[in-house]
Amino acid sequence: MIPRFLFGMVTVLVIAASASAAEPVPFNVNSLAKIKAQYAGRPFILNLWSVNECSYCIAELTLLGKLAKTQRDLPLVLVATDSPEFAPAIQKTLSPLGLAGADSWVFDDPIPERLRHAIDPSWYGELPRTYLYDARHQRETIVGVLSEKRLRAWLKQHRLAY
Repeated sequence: MIPRFLFGMVTVLVIAASASAAEPVPFNVNSLAKIKAQYAGRPFILNLWSVNECSYCIAELTLLGKLAKTQRDLPLVLVATDSPEFAPAIQKTLSPLGLAGADSWVFDDPIPERLRHAIDPSWYGELPRTYLYDARHQRETIVGVLSEKRLRAWLKQHRLAY
């Protein structure tokens, strides 16, 4: 009886661990170059959001999560502009939205302006903000909530299944 109980508990813990979002990777001034290298020759979505300072971000994350649930290979990179101490809140936010498996980063610099400038010199911190990168890594900037219509059009344009 005890071995079955222990087996059951271990199973529950393994399932719970796999359902929770991975801890976000620290994002520094060199991180965008690493992300671009990871997606060399492929389009990707770079979404900037905050668990702490953006009430509109959840709507956008909900849309992205809905898409990620149906498209496992969605080229999505999430960058939280919060500091690393918000990692548990970031994980707690992403998991129920279906984004536990998304490539997730968190700002890791005492001067966040430096990171914003590394991403886009014309960005002053407004959120949500999304960059739609094509295969050559030319980007389109979306300020505010990305609409489902615009996202569908971009995915179709880049021959990504939806």
